[in-house]
Amino acid sequence: MKKSLSLFGLMAAIAVSPALAATNSGMYGASSADLTGAPAVRERTQVNYEKYTTRTSTKTYDQADAKNIYYTQPANRGELYKQYGNTNNTVRTTRAETYRTELKRKYYLAHPFFQPLGGKFGSVTDLSYNMNSYDMLLTPVENGALSDTNGKWDMGQFSIKEDFSFGITDTVAVLATARLDISDYKFDWSVAPDDSMDDTSLSILGLGVQWRFADTAKWIANAAAYYQYQNDISNNIILELKAGYKVSSSTIYGLVRGWYLNFDGNSYGNGVNGKTEQGDDAIFFLAYNTDADNTFFIEGGLGVFSVLDEDWTLNIEAIMGNYDWHNQASLKAAIGWQPNEWFALNLYGKMALWDSANGKELSFWQTDTNPDSPYYKQFVRMGTASLDNYSEASVGLQAIFMF
Repeated sequence: MKKSLSLFGLMAAIAVSPALAATNSGMYGASSADLTGAPAVRERTQVNYEKYTTRTSTKTYDQADAKNIYYTQPANRGELYKQYGNTNNTVRTTRAETYRTELKRKYYLAHPFFQPLGGKFGSVTDLSYNMNSYDMLLTPVENGALSDTNGKWDMGQFSIKEDFSFGITDTVAVLATARLDISDYKFDWSVAPDDSMDDTSLSILGLGVQWRFADTAKWIANAAAYYQYQNDISNNIILELKAGYKVSSSTIYGLVRGWYLNFDGNSYGNGVNGKTEQGDDAIFFLAYNTDADNTFFIEGGLGVFSVLDEDWTLNIEAIMGNYDWHNQASLKAAIGWQPNEWFALNLYGKMALWDSANGKELSFWQTDTNPDSPYYKQFVRMGTASLDNYSEASVGLQAIFMF
């Protein structure tokens, strides 16, 4: 069978399509691609710091007191400012003793609060591979008949996502997002022939604004709002609030995100459609929700971003979310390498640690292909599907530029 989007009037069915992936993206419910990812735009942010700070200290001595002058190498403040870069010290050993220390703060592009300065551009190109699977045990309705009651949903997806931003001011930036997915979907039945499909589509387009409304020596915070169109699935409004506390060479932060999703139909889930051996149209649809003109998702979490040394960074983020039909706890880790001020690579991995989908019973729908049935060629509810062994994971590489 060929898998594709299908809308069925009252029971409009949304076929599998990908959602936004860390920190940052999408419509999770109708996509097995990434049920915990957040909109792309949320994952690639960083702190905007002053480029340098200058300290100058001068003291003049009388020549008669020259014998009492002692010259000491100024303390290296590199550890104190380790998060921001190197320290260059210059000492002048004259009777008019003057030393000047210039502290250069490095602008880390993989920082979770990143956005470009006024008049500058930011670009995050994200290449990722997403995996999702779960087992299904089908229980037909009374007098129902199925050729196979045991199956597995399996998905592998390669995604290319681009976030392009521009700083209107040093604290306000606008962002545009696009995502292309190359996907392989399959219902793997234990006895019956498998239903599978390869699909390539431009799945997500979006626009947003980011506002960093606080950035002090100890605290940083930003807010963001995005509009996102998910092809053939929904129109989404996404809000995000994030706040962090700076300590030593790390930033500890918390976040909360919310989605309002307005669906094209009123049901969403995973489905396949095609034709029977007799040439009749046939549809199999596993419904996440069959009464969803619109819905809300919400998630919150904690993270830490640390500078390991001048060029290397580490980011760990734990998220707990409610995504309409299921809840999930996930963990993401990323290691970044930034050799200069304008380019960075960020390698990340993300996986679901727990999901309430295990043990959940969903309804499944199918075209009745029995010529003797009063519902022949009609799309009817055939029974329930019990889910187990839910698994979800992503790995990816981000190339980040600021110019």
